[in-house]
Amino acid sequence: GLTFWLARTQDYDQVMAISQNIYHGNDYLPHFYHNWMSERDRVVIIGRRNEKLVALESGLVVDGGQTVVLEGLRVCPSERGRGVAGVIQRVTDQYIKQVYPSVTTKRFARADNPGPEILSKCNVLACRAILSLYGETENFTGFISGLKAKLESTEKSAGSNKKERLFVLKDSHQLNCLLLDPELSLRLQLPGGAIIQNWKPLKLMESNLDILKKQNLTWIFDCSEDNPMFMSFYTPPYHIPFKGGSLILNIDMFGTDVSIARKALIAHLEHVLEEIHGTVVVHVYMPQNFCKTMRQFCEGVDGVKQFLYYIEQFILEKEI
Repeated sequence: GLTFWLARTQDYDQVMAISQNIYHGNDYLPHFYHNWMSERDRVVIIGRRNEKLVALESGLVVDGGQTVVLEGLRVCPSERGRGVAGVIQRVTDQYIKQVYPSVTTKRFARADNPGPEILSKCNVLACRAILSLYGETENFTGFISGLKAKLESTEKSAGSNKKERLFVLKDSHQLNCLLLDPELSLRLQLPGGAIIQNWKPLKLMESNLDILKKQNLTWIFDCSEDNPMFMSFYTPPYHIPFKGGSLILNIDMFGTDVSIARKALIAHLEHVLEEIHGTVVVHVYMPQNFCKTMRQFCEGVDGVKQFLYYIEQFILEKEI
């Protein structure tokens, strides 16, 4: 039968053995597994059958102890379709309730439509569009130049005299003040009052700012003072298995003005140029109504290609 254990550092190789080809080579767990072993308020459960590791599920307790964000679910190929995923999810839920009795809600992400059975049992907190790009590092400089030329041409033809400046915000006190502004959620139309960082939904509250701070994010706003109407950030690039080994850059965007989103994409790519090498995959997560404009913006610029990795990011929540 199945037995369940808390994961250990030395389980890494066995976890990787069941993770082949997960997420089309975009799997984050090879990079984050060892961090997870020591991360505060993180639980990682593994399932074994006859001592062989066959499944993993993880949860991070957020929102001041009210919510668990579930991540990393995987089942080895020989066990798929046998209900193992459901069992390890129930075991993880029970363990988290036991250790963190204040948790009342669980949230989890799905790429593309999760189907009517899951949707009937959950609230949809967010459904966001995903723009996926990839190319070699040496092509990104030309890609950025092409985007800048396209932006200038678009603004001229639209007769736009908008000169929005974007600000990379590094001051942590100023950032905290902006993020804890109770009106920010309404202005940026944040899904469920939460921001989503690299598939992780977090309410804007003091305890979650500590979690965000540890991610070393690069933040961009459309103003450096009060009342921003646009916010975006990227997670530092990390290694994934894609095409035998690549870097991944995840950019999350929030707001209502797609013209600022175009400029923010250029700003992020310029900012990250010195951090990347080899093949780079870029995923931009954004409001649905940005999608068509952003795809067209990135079309026909040489060197960096669009590809359909996933089209939508669903963030779901359910009582635990």
